[in-house]
Amino acid sequence: MLQMILTGLLCGALLGFVMQRGRFCLTGGFRDMYIAKDNRMFYALLIAIAVQSVGVYTLIQFGLFEFTAGSFPWVAVIVGSYIFGIGIVLAGGCATGTWYRAGEGLLGSWIALFGYMFMSAVMKSGVLAPVNQSLQTTQLPSNSLAESTGLSVWVFIILLVAIVLFIVIRELRKPKVMIPTMKQRKTGLAHLLFEKRWHPFFTALLVGLIAILAWPLSVATGRVAGLGITTPSANILQYLVTGDNTYINWGVFLVLGIFLGSFIAAKASGEFRFRMPDAKTGITSFVGGILMGFGASLAGGCSIGNGLVMTAMMTWQGWAGLFFMILGTWTASYFLFVRPRKVAKANANAIASTL
Repeated sequence: MLQMILTGLLCGALLGFVMQRGRFCLTGGFRDMYIAKDNRMFYALLIAIAVQSVGVYTLIQFGLFEFTAGSFPWVAVIVGSYIFGIGIVLAGGCATGTWYRAGEGLLGSWIALFGYMFMSAVMKSGVLAPVNQSLQTTQLPSNSLAESTGLSVWVFIILLVAIVLFIVIRELRKPKVMIPTMKQRKTGLAHLLFEKRWHPFFTALLVGLIAILAWPLSVATGRVAGLGITTPSANILQYLVTGDNTYINWGVFLVLGIFLGSFIAAKASGEFRFRMPDAKTGITSFVGGILMGFGASLAGGCSIGNGLVMTAMMTWQGWAGLFFMILGTWTASYFLFVRPRKVAKANANAIASTL
């Protein structure tokens, strides 16, 4: 039990610290792909996926543990991921982003987090569990890209690494855009850790390495999985309500560690402060959290579970989930940001034409 607590908290704290300092926000990244035509955060995600994939399959190759992709519940993954994508825009952050932003003192994220935990628990062991299980029964027999095609998994890993290297080299060769920075107040390691702006690609490298570390640490406690947010988040609420110790596992301490690591990073960098949302934002955050919990539970993973981990494991579930959560993000972004601007512009033009 002590090993579970220490390693789970350590891994989570590292992830929370890195994501907070590197502003590793997949919600903003997916949204920016559509609205601002800025793909840097998506490229950063691909880096983290590639790093994790190479590392984890190397560990598997050396026999440290085994991984079975299982079957592919394609209907649940498509529907759930799309709903999850809509939810993260309303909530103002994905599952992991909500945990680390809660650690910064953002009370809107606390509201979204409660909705997310509540609906995840309802979907996994509450009144909606039969609905969840029913939708997941429509499956394809193989979830593994390698098994489905008859190719070695390393073919897909090498292809991904080649694509990522091409993207990274191309992006780093672009002229640098000068971004105004605050006056340097810290020196040495303190400046690098708590003040200097982190490049998203560097942050992604660290996230990928932490994702690799999560596997052996989790496996050592009997949980054969890597980073995961949705089930552990539901487990916390299930444990608090029932007192059943079986809900306590390595993943629970992982997500608590994310909160802790983000809090430490935010306090040390002077970014921690309590921020109360207005009523409209609070309601929107809660609705977003509900949609996140519903979608991630149905899809079998969130932007980390499917978008980072199951993609790295070269599964249909991971890549299909990533595609449809991006599509859901774009849909919500259109109705919340793009369409209102178009309507406002059209109205302004109509008024101007009458003058």
